[in-house]
Amino acid sequence: MKGKLGRAIAALAAGALLAVTASGVAAAGTSGGGKGTSSTQAAADQVLQLRDDLTRAAYAGDVGRTQDTLAKLDPVLADLAAGQQYSIQADAQQRADTAHRYSTETSRVLADPNAEVVQVPDVPLPEIPDLPPPLTAVSDLLKAVLGAVTGLLSSLLGGGVPALPVPETPELPAP
Repeated sequence: MKGKLGRAIAALAAGALLAVTASGVAAAGTSGGGKGTSSTQAAADQVLQLRDDLTRAAYAGDVGRTQDTLAKLDPVLADLAAGQQYSIQADAQQRADTAHRYSTETSRVLADPNAEVVQVPDVPLPEIPDLPPPLTAVSDLLKAVLGAVTGLLSSLLGGGVPALPVPETPELPAP
């Protein structure tokens, strides 16, 4: 009887020790400015939500909401590109930097309608329809932002990125 009681106490003590150790490791993994897997996942979730919000605002032709969403997306992309707050691979950092540059340029052009639109480098653009007026002038820039952000999400999420919420375009009748 004493042996069974001793083993039960030892098992309970070992379980408690494991629980305390595991909680210490979990706390260490998310301390230090938010660096860790859970904060990176949270950033990926935020980028996905902002990408979808940007797509909806842009395809609705809502310049103000597009600018607001870009303003929210920009600092997250800058943090991911810097690689200091989040632990991400080098290719994801590079994609974040590219998306950040396109986002910044798009914001600049939207803020000043007389600004000269910088030619988008020869990058693969997502096969989505052009944006409606008044966003037609920045259509390729915004497509580049959406493409770069989608590529970034693929790196952060390991694939399986939901499609862009682009509204369906009605088919034109045959002539």
